[in-house]
Amino acid sequence: MPTAVANRYANALADVVTAPGSALAPAAAVTELHSFAALLRSSAELHNALATPSIPASRKRAVINRLGDLLSLSKITRNFLYVLIDKRRIAILGEIVESFDLVVDERLGFARAQVTSAAELNEQQRAAVTDELQKLTGKRLRSRYDVDPALIGGLVARIGSTVYDGSIRGQLHTLGLRLTEEA
Repeated sequence: MPTAVANRYANALADVVTAPGSALAPAAAVTELHSFAALLRSSAELHNALATPSIPASRKRAVINRLGDLLSLSKITRNFLYVLIDKRRIAILGEIVESFDLVVDERLGFARAQVTSAAELNEQQRAAVTDELQKLTGKRLRSRYDVDPALIGGLVARIGSTVYDGSIRGQLHTLGLRLTEEA
C-alpha cells in the first residue's frame, strides 16, 4: 500500500501527464516508470548508489541521465526522477509507481478488477469475463487474472470493495449456510 508521500508524488506526475497538450501520454509515462523501477529493483548497487545520501545529487542525476538514454526515457520522466533524487525519495519509487498506476487509471476512467478462477482462462475467456464485468459495473476495467484451484470451479471477481463470487466453493458455502439456518 503506497504511503501518503508516494501518493503526493504520483498525483503530481499524473497532473503533468494528464494535462491537455502534455508531451507525454499517461500510458507512456507508466511504461517508462515501470522500466526504470524494474532496473532499480534488479540492481542493488544501483539502488544503493541512488539512495545513499553521501553521493552528490549531481552524480546521481548523471547516472539517471545515462540510464535515461539507454531506456529512451522522456524529458518529463527524467525530470521527475531528478526531483525524486533532489528530495531523497528515490528509495520509494516502487510505491510511487504503484500509486501512479492507480491514479492514472482512475483519471482515465478505468477501474481495477482482480479475477481469480479455478483454472487458467484463455484469452477469449478473459475477454468475455472482462466484457461481462464491464456490463455489470458500467465501468471500463483493467483486469488481472490469478488461479486458485481451491475454488473448485467458477471464478471470483473483486472490483474495489465489491466481490462477485461465482465459484463452486462460494456456492457450496452459501448452500451450507442455508441448510444450517433451516435446521
